Amino acid sequence: MSYYASQNDYRFRSRSSESDSSPGPSSGRVTPTGTSTETAGTSAGSSTFLSSSVSGLWGGLIRRFSSDPSGSSLTSSPHGLGSSSPNGKDRMDAAHHNGLDGVYTPPKIHRTTSPMALPPLEPLQLNGFDLDTAADARLLTPAIAEEIRIMVPARLTIADEWNLIYSLNQDGASLATLYEKCAVFKGQRLGFVLVVKDCEGGIFGAYLSDPPHPAPKYFGTGECFLWRASVMASLPPPPSEDTTGLTGRTTTISSSSSNNPPLLSPHTAGHSLPHPPPSPSIRFKAFPYSGVNEYYMLCEQHFLSVGSGDGKYGLWLDDSLEKGISSTSQTFGNERLSDEGEKFGILGVEVWVIGARGL
Repeated sequence: MSYYASQNDYRFRSRSSESDSSPGPSSGRVTPTGTSTETAGTSAGSSTFLSSSVSGLWGGLIRRFSSDPSGSSLTSSPHGLGSSSPNGKDRMDAAHHNGLDGVYTPPKIHRTTSPMALPPLEPLQLNGFDLDTAADARLLTPAIAEEIRIMVPARLTIADEWNLIYSLNQDGASLATLYEKCAVFKGQRLGFVLVVKDCEGGIFGAYLSDPPHPAPKYFGTGECFLWRASVMASLPPPPSEDTTGLTGRTTTISSSSSNNPPLLSPHTAGHSLPHPPPSPSIRFKAFPYSGVNEYYMLCEQHFLSVGSGDGKYGLWLDDSLEKGISSTSQTFGNERLSDEGEKFGILGVEVWVIGARGL
């Protein structure tokens, strides 16, 4: 009996001494109630948990500051801290130029041309002129057509043949005939190019998403646009340039008498040109859809118009194809197309179709 009492008294005194030496309730420590073996196991587990937590925290801090630009030897490589791997310097340089610790420098990648790149476009062929049609009566030239080709929808850019479906010179000056020639293509997803030549030789027109035809209201899509082109004549060489090989170089001083022929350079008289003169360059301007309104095309029996707004037309032609009007329109925000003025006389009209097969 005394043995058990002494054992209980010893346990009581031991617990009392532990509770006296333990911190207050705010420390969060729980008094162990199990055996000494269980208490030791719990303490070992807690120590392992705390040790792994501190180790993980310390490792995270090391990884965070491993790319310190001050030149720290710690790196974030998989070889460990202070790795001496052969690529250690490259990793350090990459860390300094990652966009966070300095200006981002993209890696140098050698790129090659993809074998799937689109092939260059074939030169355009303009079909439909009669053999007896004079060159000056052919309004659309390959140079102007290539400029228009850049602006047409992508599905029609690859078409390398444009076909003439109406020409004032070949079919007569009649808007009704123009409508009749275009009616064959109504309802098809094709493109149409209207070309006009004024009395001063200016060339301009429009790209149309639909064939011109009489309609009670506006029609067409935002693919339509107005355009104008002018030929830039090549300038003669300046007086300071050596013109030894040229023929027919006239002086800048006109002859006093109209009967006298122009003076020729004594060095070039009787010699032929060594090279053909350069082809004239083209100045091309296009005016795409502005988004202000949807007045793309309006055609009636007595007129054809492209672009409108505020009582003005971007391009307007009468039924006899003798007179036209061109003003700044809200639909395309274009400038006046003719150098004659808002009203101009018509010398030629052509309509071309793009994407039609079997013509």
